[in-house]
Amino acid sequence: MKYSKEEILAGCAKMCKNTLMETLEIEFIDVGKDFLVSKMPVTPKVHQPDGVLHGGAMVALAESVGSAASFIFLDGEHFYIRGIEISANHVKSIASGEVFARAEFIHKGKTTQVWDIKIRDVEDNLISAVKLTTIALPKKK
Repeated sequence: MKYSKEEILAGCAKMCKNTLMETLEIEFIDVGKDFLVSKMPVTPKVHQPDGVLHGGAMVALAESVGSAASFIFLDGEHFYIRGIEISANHVKSIASGEVFARAEFIHKGKTTQVWDIKIRDVEDNLISAVKLTTIALPKKK
């Protein structure tokens, strides 16, 4: 990696300011040579009407961690990263606590990337399994 773990996580925190990630209180907590992990609190703010975590909030968490991972691992200084397809299977409900999303490459192409993102609770139960496809678009010089 070009930057230290601390520098990468600080950069992720900075890019979350005044965004949906800040609204949802998504925090990036770990990074390695081929993965990125974030967490999100599960509170009534992200519930659906019957009091459990809203599927849309999980999808927003997954797209946030996958897109940030693409930005980190694909030289985001030279590319815009956009999510182009996302598929989520929500397999367990959760009403409180925290969830953790870990993004790992399935495919790391020059233009498109495919991510496997698992969302788990604090007891490591699988809450949602997500596949995200991102695209790297060159920035104009």
